[in-house]
Amino acid sequence: MDVIRSEQAGFLASDVEALKRSISNNLRYRSGKIPLTATRGDWLLAAELAVRNRLVERWMRSNRAYYEQNSKLVYYLSMEFLIGRTFHNALQALDISEDMQEALKELSVDMEEVSNHEPDAALGNGGLGRLAACFLDSMATLNLPNIGYGIRYEYGMFKQEILDGYQVETPDYWLLTRGNPWEFPRPEVQFHVRYGGHIRQEGGRARWVDTHSVLAMAYDTIIPGYGTECATTLRLWSAKAASEINLSDFNQGNYSSAVESKNMSENVTRILYPDDSTLHGRELRLRQEYFFVSASVQDMIRRHQLNYSSFDDLADNISIHLNDTHPVLAVPELMRILVDEQGLRWDHAWSLTQRIFSYTNHTLMSEALETWPIDMMGRVLPRHLMIIFDINNEFLSRTAEKFGNDTELMRRISLIDEAGERRVRMAYLAVVASHKINGVSKLHSELMKQSIFADFAKIFPERFMNITNGITPRRWVSQANPLLSQLIDGYIGKNWRTDFEQLSQVEPLGSEERFITAFRSIKRQNKQRLARWVRNNVNVNLNLDSLFDVHIKRIHEYKRQLLNVLHVITRYNRIVANPEVNWVPRSVIFAGKAASAYQMAKDIIKLINDVAVKVNNDPNVGDKLKVVFIPNYGVSLAEMIIPAADLSQQISTAGTEASGTGNMKLAVNGALTIGTLDGANIEIMEKVGADNIFIFGNTSEQIEDLRLSYQPREIYEKNPELKMALDQIRDGFFSPGDPGRFRPIYDSLINYGDRYLLLADYESYVATQEQVDALYRQSLRWDRKAIHNIANMGYFSSDRSISEYAQEIWGSVPIQF
Repeated sequence: MDVIRSEQAGFLASDVEALKRSISNNLRYRSGKIPLTATRGDWLLAAELAVRNRLVERWMRSNRAYYEQNSKLVYYLSMEFLIGRTFHNALQALDISEDMQEALKELSVDMEEVSNHEPDAALGNGGLGRLAACFLDSMATLNLPNIGYGIRYEYGMFKQEILDGYQVETPDYWLLTRGNPWEFPRPEVQFHVRYGGHIRQEGGRARWVDTHSVLAMAYDTIIPGYGTECATTLRLWSAKAASEINLSDFNQGNYSSAVESKNMSENVTRILYPDDSTLHGRELRLRQEYFFVSASVQDMIRRHQLNYSSFDDLADNISIHLNDTHPVLAVPELMRILVDEQGLRWDHAWSLTQRIFSYTNHTLMSEALETWPIDMMGRVLPRHLMIIFDINNEFLSRTAEKFGNDTELMRRISLIDEAGERRVRMAYLAVVASHKINGVSKLHSELMKQSIFADFAKIFPERFMNITNGITPRRWVSQANPLLSQLIDGYIGKNWRTDFEQLSQVEPLGSEERFITAFRSIKRQNKQRLARWVRNNVNVNLNLDSLFDVHIKRIHEYKRQLLNVLHVITRYNRIVANPEVNWVPRSVIFAGKAASAYQMAKDIIKLINDVAVKVNNDPNVGDKLKVVFIPNYGVSLAEMIIPAADLSQQISTAGTEASGTGNMKLAVNGALTIGTLDGANIEIMEKVGADNIFIFGNTSEQIEDLRLSYQPREIYEKNPELKMALDQIRDGFFSPGDPGRFRPIYDSLINYGDRYLLLADYESYVATQEQVDALYRQSLRWDRKAIHNIANMGYFSSDRSISEYAQEIWGSVPIQF
């Protein structure tokens, strides 16, 4: 109690002495350590708790303000929240980074050294989760009342190791090694999440009976806003067995039987995205998605009932946003609770539901739109399947009244896919249930209406809209690139962190020699930091004078890491054939995870590493070309790689990437983009100008025309450099110990249709890479273009994105302090 009183006395203090007292108290009374015996981890924990305690007062004031001001709450549902490390972000929000550094220094502790012991929170995988994290940051910074809901994954997706060039998945023990000092367990907030059973009709109402339950327990993390007193909440759910071990079995020595039920229940929140190549894995995924939305919706209803006596104004008080299709089961779950448990009429409940939900689509690929087999859903969630059938019947009836009894239209728009194995189309359910559906870039939003949701866009034209993605300036410039941030601060002040458009003031600085010199020095220091990490962890020496060519994102065929590899091989062959040429040195840096069941993506990782072995050890190549694959890509590694990048690879097949946000992060840190006219690349080109970005390849319209008569083998036969590169892949040049290792990659391109049209864009891509080389030789022009990119990226702030969501979709207004 003395410790708490001592900390409360200095809650609002940010001076060095107050921090020293808090850290010392935490070390002694929370960890039971003295400075002599404290490890780096002990010091980090003590410092984290000192910071967390200073956030709590803001958090409590914000929560009070929600209810005192009768604010409309935004509930943001996402399977992923890739928040990364929290320590530096919290210091920045409180504006006490320098004080903390000095306080730890006076305690003989190096802040950077201890802060590197903080693990990334393993709560996501790629862009979807990082976008959600940026959005939470912006909602807090803009004082918008909200709660993010997700899953507290015990082991994350997986920790990626590279062994002999292969991806190997191991558990990410991010919680087990040190716990999570940023979260607050809420054992008093638990909900039963039910599965199985059957439906019994009683008095004209459906009752879901004979179910089995898993308990969902809440864990809360504070999300602090920057430059504001607002702090919001990320609430994550952890699965607990509804009943503990069977003591009778345990006492009789049946230990495995005694704990089996408990373990099965708690598997729901063990890992992100269970392997869906098996029936068991797919069912676990379904249970996982329902688990988190059921607990979240039950929590929302509980909160509403604490403050309101009826549900008539529910849609005026809450908005539920679906980040992709993973949380769409929240729709039938809300209907189930309103109709079955709260006794609302169906039409009343459905009217509320359609006013409450909104949905962001993140993919144009129909195969990536989630569907669930009727048989599986009927077994696991029979009541929800019944509700979905009822929603579908009503929707089809109303559509037929308006558009006539068009059987083909009904088949296309039905929430149930009747072809082959009958399946529930979750994206269609999201569209029917939501009052707004948005894409995440101009191109994506238009293609969404023309392709996957074409019929729905005709039925509900008023629902479809665009909100282009953004990134938080606090994480991706101020925190990731402190040297660049300090340089910009010295010229235009610090307010760009909350008004990203102020970066336009950097534009004229591209003509000032002093600024250019400083910018060039900062880029080199960032390269030195990355090169040091690569040398120590991957055992490759990077040439600091080389162009750092960066391709960092989830490994997927449509993101076309393989096209990049084809250029690397072509470049390698040219260097070997002409070693006397003054080549522009290049370091090609890859990073990203392949889904554990995605064999082609894993083969591409192996190919990258085998090409790296050949290239990096060829004395004829030397420092002219290096290839590196950085393992276990995540937020913290991105914060190190992005500021060092010269070239940003954004080379997806046109019409496949919804937006991308890595393109924004890299450009605002002074990397030039090489990319297709896909996703947000188009809007980046509009902002920076066609002369300041390297665009290549076919457009989405040309891609669609090409698909009608595409013959990749003809392209292969006509281009000698391409043929040589592919033959080397096929014949084992990069895998002499196993010549047939990469035959499937060759076949996918030449014999099986080249689904993502790599060969169609190869020639343009290689020619554009030559333009990159030519510009990089002119260092002054390159730097000016990089600075121009920085100055014109202000539009791509998640603050702007969230303001549009709040005004155009959620109808939410900021709270006042």
